[in-house]
Amino acid sequence: MLKILYTLYYWLIAVPLFVAATILFSLLSIVFSLPGGKGAAYWFGKWWSLFSVYIFLCPVKVVGRENLPERKRPVVIMANHQGALDIFMIYGFIGKPFRWIMKASLKKVPFLGQACTMAGFIYVDEKDPTSIKDTLRDAQAVLSSGTSIAIFPEGHRTATGEVMRFKKGGFVMAHELSIPILPITLEGPYRALPKGKWQVRPTRLTMTIHPLYTISKEEPYPRNLVRAVQEVKDIIESPLQHE
Repeated sequence: MLKILYTLYYWLIAVPLFVAATILFSLLSIVFSLPGGKGAAYWFGKWWSLFSVYIFLCPVKVVGRENLPERKRPVVIMANHQGALDIFMIYGFIGKPFRWIMKASLKKVPFLGQACTMAGFIYVDEKDPTSIKDTLRDAQAVLSSGTSIAIFPEGHRTATGEVMRFKKGGFVMAHELSIPILPITLEGPYRALPKGKWQVRPTRLTMTIHPLYTISKEEPYPRNLVRAVQEVKDIIESPLQHE
């Protein structure tokens, strides 16, 4: 009976509210970004994310908030990619303005794509090698300006719940600009909405913020990069081993 009631709530109330909120906050983000106020887009994205997890009945617990650096210190935020709710967790609860590195296909989503473009988010098209080079250049420009970026080093959502192989792009940026990595573990989104499913299941979500990780410059390149990829992956995976 409860499943039936939740299904009715989800499709008749939660989903329409989510669509309306997406359109509203996207439009607000576009309008307030027009004068060059890209910083305003972060707050609309944050409120949209908080509202979304609330209506989908997925409370978020944040562990390790004391590991967040000061707001003006740029970092490369790296998190495992369990599902669609990952974005809401980071955007809504990290408490630090940043810009996403996201798939170019999202640019075509009505309203949301325009809002992301106006907010200065960075797109990557893995099918186009020249696009990846442009992405690295744009991300380095954002980091050099003192703004953080967020990236899912796996590149795609997991289909099994397991953490997949990390790609090196974000690590190269962090190494070249001597900017620390902020590892984040997301637990619960895979159970709430596995890849290929359409109905969110009410789930308690946990976001663990780990201490900053700095890539060693004492070890020769690229050996230090290979070590960093594995060590950051191990850090992010560690809380998941206790699920």
